[in-house]
Amino acid sequence: MERDLVVRLSGVGRRYGLRGPWVLRGVDLGVGAGALVRVEGANGSGKSTLLRLLAGIDAPSEGRVTGRPRTAFVPERFPAAMPFTALGYLTHMARVHGLARGAAERSAEQWLERFGAAGFAGTPLSHLSKGSSQKVAVAQALVAAPGLLVLDEAWTGLDAAARAELDRAVAERTAAGGCVVFVDHDPRRLAGAVDEAYAVDGTALERRTPGGSSSAAEERASAMRRGPTVVIVTRGPEGAELPGPVAAVAVETGDAMSHAAASRTLTVPESHSDLVLRELLTARPPWHVETVERAPVIPGPAPAPASAAEGQAPR
Repeated sequence: MERDLVVRLSGVGRRYGLRGPWVLRGVDLGVGAGALVRVEGANGSGKSTLLRLLAGIDAPSEGRVTGRPRTAFVPERFPAAMPFTALGYLTHMARVHGLARGAAERSAEQWLERFGAAGFAGTPLSHLSKGSSQKVAVAQALVAAPGLLVLDEAWTGLDAAARAELDRAVAERTAAGGCVVFVDHDPRRLAGAVDEAYAVDGTALERRTPGGSSSAAEERASAMRRGPTVVIVTRGPEGAELPGPVAAVAVETGDAMSHAAASRTLTVPESHSDLVLRELLTARPPWHVETVERAPVIPGPAPAPASAAEGQAPR
């Protein structure tokens, strides 16, 4: 619904230079509270341009962007040559977003710890490895709990543990009512958790989320077959409904579905499993978790290798 929109693009176009070709034109897009939105498209299609417009890094050449909340952006390339240590930079960014000094430093330390970079807190940004620099780039977008999180290939360069941590951070943001818009080269990234998918085609933005008469649960089930999932068997209080954040991402299966006092079998994207478990265990009254198992992954096609010319054309 309109009142739930966090940010809206209305008739937005973008070109570079007064006579330059249009990269995007006539883009209408509304992103709702709690939504996870994926943007797809070929290299050089304008995906990064769209994300920069959403984040407020670029201004539209025509049209308007309205309703933007506190926004954080992870660019495709992080400018690490800045006169800060990792901790100093994150603290500075948290202060820019309005946190008091003490809260800013605590949040900076927390996110360095979560991404496995606490040991580099005092290291100048210019001395960090590419992987550590990317962890700082991601952490700076999370230190102040943004209402709109925009991620441009943010997983690239992260190790497996950090990629999983970013998946969890995305789940936390959407569960808290924020929205996340992302681009990633891996088509299986956050599969099963995406609410809307769009593709940049020419200068237009086209909706790719399955439509028609399919229910939301059917769409989630279809999407989850493309990515790793976790099966959780849980038992709740008699007559209790699943907590809202759990119902939003889980697909319920099994014969016990119609029996409120019986065990409930939930399949959830692996990226959201920590969130679901926390919501179940901290509900009032809490749910009892009986088993947690990772479901077998059905191999899919490997993502196409990036072009050597990637990033040279407007994105």
